[in-house]
Order: sequence, then structure tokens, then C-alpha cells
Amino acid sequence: MRRILLFALLPFFIGACSKKANDTTIEKKHFEPNWESLSQYECPEWFRNAKFGIYTHWGVYSASKAEGNSDWYGRNMYNDWHPNYQFHLNTYGNHKDFGYKDLIPQLTGDKFNADEWAELFQQAGAQFAGPAGEHADGFSMWDSKVNPWNSKKMGPKIDVVAEMKKAVKKRGMKYVVSMHHSWLWGWYPTWDENTDCANPKYAGLYGPKIPESSRLMKVGDEKGSYPMPSPEFERIWLEKVKEVVDGYSPDLLWFDNRVKILSEGVRKEMVAYVHNHSAENNIERVFTFKRPDFPLGVGTVDLERERMPDIYPDPWLTDTSISKASWSWTSDLKCYPTNRLIDDLVDIVSKNGCLLLNVAPHPDGSIPQEQKDRLLEMGAWLKLNGEAIYDSRPWLIFGEGPTKTKSGHLADTKFVGFGEEDIRFTTKGDQLYAIALGWPESGELPIKSLGLMSYNSKVKEVELIGHQGKLKWERTEGALKLQLPKEKPGDFAYVFKISFTDNKEI
Repeated sequence: MRRILLFALLPFFIGACSKKANDTTIEKKHFEPNWESLSQYECPEWFRNAKFGIYTHWGVYSASKAEGNSDWYGRNMYNDWHPNYQFHLNTYGNHKDFGYKDLIPQLTGDKFNADEWAELFQQAGAQFAGPAGEHADGFSMWDSKVNPWNSKKMGPKIDVVAEMKKAVKKRGMKYVVSMHHSWLWGWYPTWDENTDCANPKYAGLYGPKIPESSRLMKVGDEKGSYPMPSPEFERIWLEKVKEVVDGYSPDLLWFDNRVKILSEGVRKEMVAYVHNHSAENNIERVFTFKRPDFPLGVGTVDLERERMPDIYPDPWLTDTSISKASWSWTSDLKCYPTNRLIDDLVDIVSKNGCLLLNVAPHPDGSIPQEQKDRLLEMGAWLKLNGEAIYDSRPWLIFGEGPTKTKSGHLADTKFVGFGEEDIRFTTKGDQLYAIALGWPESGELPIKSLGLMSYNSKVKEVELIGHQGKLKWERTEGALKLQLPKEKPGDFAYVFKISFTDNKEI
């Protein structure tokens, strides 16, 4: 009788246990708009593993035909002290008759193909990719309901954010959207009646009419903020974020700096909205920001054209461009050499970071061949050496060698690159990777950090990825000395796979 009763009650117990387990599984965090609650943020594991992503600066600024740094063209064309001012007069005429808004039709997008972009990014080895959603110019690259000045209604007549999401996700990559729109406050001279910016008809693009004291002078110049943004500006700013989050659900939402000019209340509300959307929709979303716009802990720190000087305990991001001079296409755009881009990726990964590399499409929507070549060469290198990058973690130290990277915002623009003595380390499980950023002409690579006086574990085997055959090596008090083969396995950073023997006595 007891056995019969037990079997009769068994479905009830199973159901109760199952319900309890399910309740635990579906329990979601709720974020309140205060910094303590928002610091519950946890960086997703996929980001720790991904290491490399690509995004694009493609917008009205791409169509200016100016030389130099064109993504700031919308601001610089109205400043009489900047070369873009005279260029605009010579090329387009008076600023009141032909303003920034009149460049919109020149962003034709005739050759834009989201699948071609995404395919190229995947071939480059990127694990996450996407577009700039809105730059500082106030022109949204999605079908915005709050902003009529957008790429679906004007210019290319394409919802770029939607098209890129479809193409990126189809290829199994995580999706990125970057937001730069806090820069709009003071970006255009809405106080200057000699420009079209003062016309209230165009306030949707140029922003509200504000006093000249709010004029943005340069990066880091706080004079370009007073008076601070109005409640109406903040409302629209927040609505744009909500449109992107609700409508496109990016896996990585990236914010440019200068968000701190917004009130603390709206910043808290925005972060809470983003995190709660992630929790409610089971999205493992990365939220990145630049210091000091938000407190540490509420998201993942991003550094612009800069990298950490050492291993950072939390995963972090560097965003940089394929060109030193500009983020967007210019007629004189010159790209970094592939070797520099790969070395930067390796250095960043060795310090627990990820790289977000910007590319600069042409106004017609095509990606110029010089940029394609760089990306495909990076992809070929990652296809061969990716085991030392993807899913890796930092070692005891990030590396060795005489070259020191510079610190500070935009510091990488002054960095000349690494030399043949520079080595970076990554690990995966018990496997150590030593990545040489040059090929010594002497034919010998000494790794000082693995000398007998520096590291106690016994080296079992050393392999050079891409080289067929065994590698000769010896270990001295001062270094693990690797004898290099006559033929290099490639033209860029060289990955040595080092295995150790367990020293423990049994």
C-alpha cells in the first residue's frame, strides 16, 4: 500500500521540484535607477571570449569630400578657424545657403550591401560587429520615430541598423550599435544667424537654439556644456536609446564619451532601462562606456585609441580606427599597416581586453579595397593563430620587451609600434602562448620570463604555429631560448605554443 501511495505521489513531488528549479532558473534581476543597484551588472562570458569586433562610421559626415578627420566635419565646417570652413565655402558655398543638412543626399548608399559588410567582417575574424547608430551630427541611422532626420527617410533611404543586425546575426556574430549623440549639445552653432543652424525648421537635426556659451570647443573642453542640456534635449536623447534597445536589441551597446554633461537622473534611468531590458529578454548584453561618464561596475570600460598599461582584472574594450587620421571615409584616408593592427589586438588581449576596430565605408556604401585588404589579412592571421586569441585569458604577466604603450585618451595616435624584442602572453587552460611581435634577425628569440631563474615549471615542448617540424630550444638561467626556423610562417606576429610538464611528485 505504501509503494502504491509513493508512486501516486511521485508526479506531485517531481512537479514541485521541477517548478522550484524552474522558478530559480527564470528569476531575473531587477535594476533600480541608482548606482548601487546598477552595479549588479556582470560582463557576459561571450565578450570575455570574443576578443575582436568591428564597427563602422558611416553617415552624412562620410559624404563631405573633405580631407583629414571628416567625422567632425559637421562641427568644423562652421568654425572659421578650421580648414573645413574654407573648404566648405569653396566647395559648397555660403553656410546659410548650403549647410550640413544639404550633404544628406550625397550619402547615396548606392552600393550598400549589409551582407557584403557582414561577410567581410566575419572573414576578418570579428566575433561582434555593427554600425554607429547615431554620431554627433544628430542623424539617426535607423528608422526613428522620435527623429525625422534619419537614414530611412533621407539619404540612402535604408534602415542601416536593421539591415546590419539581420546580416550580422545571420552569420552567428554578436551585434553592436554605438551611440555618440550626447555630443549634439553645442555641436552646431544654433546661435549664429549667419548659418542655417539657427533656423528652427532644422532644430531636429541641429538641436535646440542655445547660447554661444554652450559652444563645443574641443574634446575635453568643458566650456562646451554650459548651460547644461535642457530637459527636452535629455528626453529626446533617452528616447533614441530606447528606440535602439527596444527595436534592435543589440548584444553590445556602446556609448561615446561626454555623457556626463547629462543629468545624473537621466543617466541612471538610461542604464536601468538597458539592464532591465537585458534581464527581461534574456539578453547577455555588454554595456560599454568611457570614464568618468559612469561609475565603475555599472558596465564595461572602453578606452578610445588607448589601452590599459597592464592586465586589468575585469574585461575591457579599446575602440580604435583602421586609420590614424579619421574615423570616417576621406579622399586622403591612409590606413594603418596590418602588422600594427594585429600587434595592437595581441597587446590588448594579453591585458584582458577586447578590440573594437572601426572601418570607414565610402559614401556610396562600399568598403574601399585598402581597408578590405587589411581586414582579410587580419582574418588570415586569426585563422592560423586564433587559438592564442579567442577564448584566451591573461597569464601571470601580459608580456615582456622594451616598448611601453602610452596612457591617456587618444594616446595610441602617438604610439609608433612594437619591436622584435616585444612578446605578449595569453593562456588557455594549461597552455601558454608566447606571441612575438617581431622576427629577430639573429635567428634566436629569448623569452626572459621563462628562464630557469624566473619560472619554475618544466618546459615540455615548444611549437611555432604554422611551422612544420620541431623547434629547437634550450632553457638557461636567463631565458627560454628558441631557435627560429629559416622560413617565417607568415608576415605578422608569431605564436609559440608552450607546454609544461607537471612538476608534482606522485
